[in-house]
Amino acid sequence: MTKRGFDLLFALVGLILILPVLLLVWVGNQLDDGGPIFFWQTRVGQHGRLFQIVKFRTMSVGADKVGPSITASDDRRITRIGRVLRKTKLDELPQLWNVLHGEMSFVGPRPEVPKYVALYSAAQRAVLDLRPGITDEASVAFRDEESLLSTVTDPERYYIEHCLPRKIAINLAYAKCATVFRDVLVILRTIYLVWMRH
Repeated sequence: MTKRGFDLLFALVGLILILPVLLLVWVGNQLDDGGPIFFWQTRVGQHGRLFQIVKFRTMSVGADKVGPSITASDDRRITRIGRVLRKTKLDELPQLWNVLHGEMSFVGPRPEVPKYVALYSAAQRAVLDLRPGITDEASVAFRDEESLLSTVTDPERYYIEHCLPRKIAINLAYAKCATVFRDVLVILRTIYLVWMRH
């Protein structure tokens, strides 16, 4: 209940505060390719329930239908403003709406697309007992994931075989000692390591 109260309060405040960012992103999109500002995608949430995650769009319209679900830093589908948004993780801010709706939390395992969840082992599916989040300890550990994927021959295979199992292991370990205080530390580390350096 404390975690949910924290999520509700700060998601509502955050949605109000990002209004200027929304305006800037809209202008950038219009100057770039004129496409929609938001991108919606089906993800797997807590207990396997599907939901629509929302982000600022960072790729060309229809890019999700012509390429892999993961993205390397050199992916040609990324728009000019999209590169800035992805590098600073500002593209994730609209997920405050998912937090407000109860589909996500501030801190929890990043929700995956159904085709990757279908590959989970029985033990790995335990991660679905957790409410997914905007950030988590795995996101901090893999903060340069897109750059890493750009160095391998088959980014999707590398993600499935190497990144995904490690992320799940990190999140299952987190679940054993999760507290609101630890969540705050994860948020602060995310801001420092991912945002402040840009």
